[in-house]
Amino acid sequence: MMDLSNRPKEKLELNKLQKRLRRQTGQAIADFNMIEDGDKVMVCLSGGKDSYTMLEILRNLQANAPINFSIVAVNLDQKQPGFPEHILPAYLEELGVDYHILERDTYSIVKEIVPEGKTTCGLCSRLRRGSLYGFAEEIGATKIALGHHRDDILETLFLNMFFGGKLKSMPPKLLSDDGKHVVIRPLAYCKEKDIEAFAVMKEYPIIPCNLCGSQENLQRQVVKDMLQKWEQEFPGRTETMFSAMQNIVPSHLADTELFDFKGLKQAPDALNRVNIISL
Repeated sequence: MMDLSNRPKEKLELNKLQKRLRRQTGQAIADFNMIEDGDKVMVCLSGGKDSYTMLEILRNLQANAPINFSIVAVNLDQKQPGFPEHILPAYLEELGVDYHILERDTYSIVKEIVPEGKTTCGLCSRLRRGSLYGFAEEIGATKIALGHHRDDILETLFLNMFFGGKLKSMPPKLLSDDGKHVVIRPLAYCKEKDIEAFAVMKEYPIIPCNLCGSQENLQRQVVKDMLQKWEQEFPGRTETMFSAMQNIVPSHLADTELFDFKGLKQAPDALNRVNIISL
């Protein structure tokens, strides 16, 4: 972390950012009951700004939380060519954080199966998820923490609407299909721009991804650009959209599984009622 002892303005800004991120993360944890007493939280550390920030904030909350929970950082080494294997162990050892480096050559599998020029994210994420789920069970982790933030959640909402025909996103808390794992996203209320600014000030040793990070014109990037443009033109729009995800009215959508439209009928005495109109 950069020395801010002689730079009071930058130090003040860092403190403000940290307090905001800590408050928002604590609120998300409370709202969705993400972490409970006795939990062993497996923090998935990719080497990107989001996961570094998540680990930092969770460690800070752990020190002051009214409950006891443990943290173990896990990095999935996908055997990407040129991956700097020394960075994360050195960083975590300096912090004194319990950690594991899980080695799985998913990079070769993805490169072999996905044709050149095609998006690798789908297969890569499935392979990562399977590896991490299995390892969480192996070490007895009760929660799996991922570093997705508010912007990721909004982008996923629009990706599913535009390309998947579904009104769904990344939930802040998720039970895996087999019922064995609870996945949490503690940064669900945090803005990407805050996380990015915080990561710059903390001077995290960022490790780029040679798979998804090197792909241009991804659908997610197109949606990200769209949302950023909206936010620039209409400040506060993305915050309003995220609020909408928390205020869903099934009777005003069109999913017959969520609302009984067929059983919706006029009340027998409806026509006999007197309507009082206030002017």
